[in-house]
Amino acid sequence: MRLLERYITKSSRFLDSLAGWGIAATMLLVVVNIILRIVFKAPIQGVYEYVGFLTAAIIGFAIAYCAIQNAHISIGFLVEKLPCKVQKIIQTASGTVILIFLVFASYQTFMYAREKAISGEVSATAHMPFYPFIIMVAIGLLMLCLVEIVKVLKGVMVK
Repeated sequence: MRLLERYITKSSRFLDSLAGWGIAATMLLVVVNIILRIVFKAPIQGVYEYVGFLTAAIIGFAIAYCAIQNAHISIGFLVEKLPCKVQKIIQTASGTVILIFLVFASYQTFMYAREKAISGEVSATAHMPFYPFIIMVAIGLLMLCLVEIVKVLKGVMVK
């Protein structure tokens, strides 16, 4: 169990660092676009699409490590008032529901990426294919699914 948890944590941290680089790339892209627009009157074509694609990848890659750190929004003030054993039951039950949802969400996102790859659909201005970025989001959801598996297993194993 510890080995699985360590592997998932390292993988999530790696994706999170990629998300950080994606934020830096997005910032650089926007700044360069502004400078090119003002100085040379020649902006980067499709910058809006690039920023949107990068933002989707950033969110997908960062979400699993956010869950590991418990940095997401949760409404636990009601559950905190309950006995410890009841808290564990509620956390395990809600984690299982979340896990089921994430399995379906990641699967459907991969299928959507496959559909876009087969159709060859590209963005309007940059003529960039959608599917690589959809795959990045699906990978992020899959990693979040693995994080949730570990959380559920820890909740079941801990007495």
